[in-house]
Order: sequence, then C-alpha cells, then structure tokens
Amino acid sequence: MLSGNTVKYIQSLTHKKFRDQYRRFIAETPKVVEEFLSAGYEVDSIYATEEWMITKKEKATDDNGNWIAVRDFELKKISQLKTPREVVGVFHIPDLALPGNLDGKITLALDDIQDPGNVGTIIRIADWFNIQHILCSLHTAQAYSPKVVQATMGSLAHVKMHYVDLKDFLSKSKLPLYATSLQGDSVFETGTIDEGILIIGNEGKGISSELLSLAGNHLTIPRLGRAESLNAAMATGIILSHIVKV
Repeated sequence: MLSGNTVKYIQSLTHKKFRDQYRRFIAETPKVVEEFLSAGYEVDSIYATEEWMITKKEKATDDNGNWIAVRDFELKKISQLKTPREVVGVFHIPDLALPGNLDGKITLALDDIQDPGNVGTIIRIADWFNIQHILCSLHTAQAYSPKVVQATMGSLAHVKMHYVDLKDFLSKSKLPLYATSLQGDSVFETGTIDEGILIIGNEGKGISSELLSLAGNHLTIPRLGRAESLNAAMATGIILSHIVKV
C-alpha cells in the first residue's frame, strides 16, 4: 500500500521546483520506462503492477532502486496519464557536463521553445537522426517535465540535454551556426552538412535578434502554399532530413 507521503512526493515531481530540489523525474508506460532502464539511468523507485514486475524480475533483482508492486487504483494516484499503463518510474536527473567537443557532428540549439510537446517531439526527432546533444536556452521547457518525457517516447534516454546561456555559448563556438529564418537560403539547395549548430526559434517569436546576428548561415523551408508558419518540431524534422548525412 502506497503511503500518503509517497504519493505526495511523486506528485510533487510534476513541478520544476521539486524536480530541481530532489533531482528526480517521472517516467511512465512500459516503453518509456524500459528505455531509461536500458540506457542505465539511476533508479529511485519503480511502481508497477505485479504482471509487469514479473516480466522484469531479473532487472528488479539486479537494480539498486526500490521496485514496488502496486494495484491499479494506486497507480492512478501517482500517474499523470488519463489511463495509467502498468508502471511509473522515478529516476535520477543526470548531472551532465557541457559537451567539450561538438566537432564533426550536428547539434541542435533551442531558443526559448516553451511548448512541452514541441520540445519532446524535437528530442524524438533528434534521436531519429542520431543527434546526441541539444543545447537549450534557460527559458526552454524543462526536458524532465512529465509532458516532455512522455512526448519523447523514450528518446530522452538517448539524447543529452544541456541548459545554457545560448548567446554566451554560441558566441564562443567555432562551429558553423545555422539559424532557421524565413529569409534564409532554401534547405532544399543547401546539401548535407558535416558539422555545426542548428538554432530553432521560439514558436511565436522565432530566433532572437541576438542569436540571428551570430549565425553565419540562415536556412529556410520554401513555402509553396498559404500557411503562415510551420510547427517548430515539424520544421526541425524537415531541415534535419536535408542536412544530415545518411
């Protein structure tokens, strides 16, 4: 039986303040939880149905975290989903050092992307294209919020997220900087890119003028119809599909 304090603790992790305080985050559904387990994320605790626990008996025995069998009604108390699915995991937020060398690869930089769904989808797209690092402005939605974690469908386990002063970081970088801009060169004619940092702007305001001025290359997706703009995650996927070497 889950205690009231346990339920309160897990529910508190839906708030950034307590995620920062405890350095923990929530992951849900077998797919997502299993991705973090496979990636070696440190377990705080796992709460799951007995049926799911049986399938993971060996892992539960080997792991140092607490694996606790719960009933469906208890799972509902700690789940953030409308329909809980078998398991809720609490994991340690990793302490990641800033990447020292981004040469020879493409890195993403998110400039105040505030929608959790967009950030989660961008992480999933980055994982698809084997983008290993994402630099985030300090006002970008936190990667370990429940909505972002769920939107990544487990891809957060494979992509390293770094929250930095983007202007300071990019101004010191010697890599080519690419900004998404309506006035940029057509991504269809750019060709593949060996290395560089691709900056993705805020959903409503785009990339800040400060970061635009730092970027020596501006890219755009030519508009053929009448849509005013593209979703940030969708635009990221289209651009990466043209610049990443296969």
